[in-house]
Amino acid sequence: MTRELRTIFDEDAALYARVRPGYPEAVFAALGELAGLGPEARVVEIGPGTGQATVGLAASGARVVAVELGANLAAALRSRTAGLPVEVVEAAFERWPAPPASADLVTSFTAWHWVDRAVRAQRVADVLRPGGALATVTTEHVLGGTAAFFADVQDCYERWDPATPPGLRLRPADAIAPFTDEIDDSPLFQPAVRRRFRADVTYDTRGYLDLLSTYSGHRALRADLRRGLLDCVGGLIERRYGGSVTKAYLYELRVARTWPSSP
Repeated sequence: MTRELRTIFDEDAALYARVRPGYPEAVFAALGELAGLGPEARVVEIGPGTGQATVGLAASGARVVAVELGANLAAALRSRTAGLPVEVVEAAFERWPAPPASADLVTSFTAWHWVDRAVRAQRVADVLRPGGALATVTTEHVLGGTAAFFADVQDCYERWDPATPPGLRLRPADAIAPFTDEIDDSPLFQPAVRRRFRADVTYDTRGYLDLLSTYSGHRALRADLRRGLLDCVGGLIERRYGGSVTKAYLYELRVARTWPSSP
């Protein structure tokens, strides 16, 4: 593919805003406990999309700078957060001229993997005040909900998506290893703490197909393959599952603080 997958979400910001789920309230409560999220906290959010987490961050009383790469996503986010203490910056985080030591908390919800690994640790450490926190939230689709559907639907993926490994199956949440990356080994950060949260979301057929249409891998498929895949998935939900399915999500919050003074 000739375009970066991380830019593909900007193609249909309205759909993204309508169907992407938010995050459990318990995540924001844990951010208050572990990372100091609360009134007057200065927060930088990387890759906010259309505000699935931004609204929850701002609801704590924090002042949020939301750094969004996509112009359409940024416009939708501005509309959604009008009247809230949120500043939307249209930029790639890697190139954003961030004021040094200007944030108490840097967050990224299901977007951290899109940030350039070669520079992101240092960039975050530069933005944070000494002792400030980086909080990443990763999202996994795990075994649960309408489990039989997610086994059956692999036939659709194996037929229409060439990148699908044969026999792929969901794993239970307990089998998912903790998320780790260079932050866990970086001398810039103290040892991280983690919390996990579960949520089930039910979708009707149209809603589930719309959700799939916001995923980068699905959007990047050749048009005829994407159409065949969505028709196959929708037909399966209608024929065998009564027109609705429930998807089980696992959210892992990782909080790593910088040192009170530079190491």
